Amino acid sequence: MSVVNQVNSEKRLIAGISIASIVIYINLYLVQGMLPLIADHFTVSMSQATLLLSVTSFTLALSLLFFAILSDRIGRKMPALVSLYLIAFIDLLMMFTHDFSLLLILRMLQGVLLAALPAVAMAYFKDELGQDALLKAGAIYITVNSLGGIFGRLLGGTMSEYLSWTQSMQLLFVLTLIGCFLSSYYLPKCRFVKPVHEKPKGFVNKTDIKGFSIHLKDLKMRLVFLIGGTAFMVMVNQFSYIQLHLMAAPFSWGRFEVTFIFLCYLSGTFASYRSGKWIQNFGLSRVLLFCIGLMLLGVLVTLMDSITLIFFGFLISAFGFFLLHSSCNTWVAMRASEHRSKATALYLCTYYIGAAIGGPYLLPFWQHWGWNGVVLGVVLGLFITLLLVAKYISVPEGTGHELSVV
Repeated sequence: MSVVNQVNSEKRLIAGISIASIVIYINLYLVQGMLPLIADHFTVSMSQATLLLSVTSFTLALSLLFFAILSDRIGRKMPALVSLYLIAFIDLLMMFTHDFSLLLILRMLQGVLLAALPAVAMAYFKDELGQDALLKAGAIYITVNSLGGIFGRLLGGTMSEYLSWTQSMQLLFVLTLIGCFLSSYYLPKCRFVKPVHEKPKGFVNKTDIKGFSIHLKDLKMRLVFLIGGTAFMVMVNQFSYIQLHLMAAPFSWGRFEVTFIFLCYLSGTFASYRSGKWIQNFGLSRVLLFCIGLMLLGVLVTLMDSITLIFFGFLISAFGFFLLHSSCNTWVAMRASEHRSKATALYLCTYYIGAAIGGPYLLPFWQHWGWNGVVLGVVLGLFITLLLVAKYISVPEGTGHELSVV
């Protein structure tokens, strides 16, 4: 392949994965901005409506391991594309759904499908790209993840304010289908080569178990899994509770206005894009310490309890978190010299399980002490994350590729 063709193929791969990622995160987080509409349409409480995000995150987390195995069997491209079209089909079914229990089931199924792309994306990049291009692709990928999350939540808030449930699902179906077509067009032919091993006996075989165990036996890898999970546990859920805080007195913001807090993710978008450069220059250890410091500073600033400082605090927190997540995600893909999709899946499984348990973890803090309690819960969670980083730094280097970790 000529240099020009190679560059074009790399650009098409990054574009195709990025578009697919935006579709994934719009579908995942749209309901977070639609909770009032969902509660009204299905005649359920707001707390019941939040189950739609929780069950989706939980089934997504567990399904990552399945797609990691599947992609090692049949390649990266097919699972990603097939899952996208099935997500669009479920959006179509939700358009005609009027029973909340059925909607929960559909969201659980959608969570399974939403896992396909995150499970294979970094492995897909590692299979197709060189190290320099991989760092850039990883940074762009996390950047568009944050953009998809922002757009999904803001779109959900807009739908909740101006559209009915049926109209909202119609729009979501059209957007998802357009994303499917664009991803199909841009994704180049996959050069994945199936690993050579004994003939599989059943879907999960000894090679798969070995693949997962290789990464789980790596202490530094396990610590990075937990660092990403604990950081996301407090990050994504503090955004949920700040909405309740802003809707209460003295702010009394409306259900659409509170979604503007998600614009703070834009600072994380910038941080994600720059993460590849910074991890090369400073090493993962320094980057992680810097990120946790920013997240602590950001959440403490919100105690000043003014709109300006709350937004400023969340801008700082989002910057720190997405720099941490992008760095961890890329580091895992780079360190995994084999069974790459399994390494990424294990990281993201821990990551989304953290998101699933973060809501219940922060709930008693909110119930007893309001937003000040949530800040206390976040600080405690970040202290645990800091201990994990300290342990990571203290562990001597073992085998595997490193990214100038100091």
